[in-house]
Amino acid sequence: MDRFFRYAAVGALATAVHYGVLVLAVEAGGWPAYLGSGLGAVAGAQVAYFGNRHYTFAHRGAIGASWPKFQSTAVLGALFGMAVVATGVHLGLYYLLAQVIATGLGLLLTFAINRVWSFR
Repeated sequence: MDRFFRYAAVGALATAVHYGVLVLAVEAGGWPAYLGSGLGAVAGAQVAYFGNRHYTFAHRGAIGASWPKFQSTAVLGALFGMAVVATGVHLGLYYLLAQVIATGLGLLLTFAINRVWSFR
């Protein structure tokens, strides 16, 4: 359970980056929310990779082995999040509320994948 809490702490920092990029893309750039969500997810994933590699999983293997796996997982999570945001906005939810829902669901999905695959 300690790993999950470490994962969540790293995720909080990565999520702050994600949301910052999302809000900038939507509010300043005029992007659709689902695209801002995807761009934010990519930015946040870079923060998450290094935090999880060192702090959550204490992974000592070669970066070449874990980085592509983590990025693949991040892309899956980003696509999943984009779909949740697009659906939420389509249903009339404010884009940030839809993103909160996507973040919670994505946390569960990506933790499971990273734990058993990316940092194994």
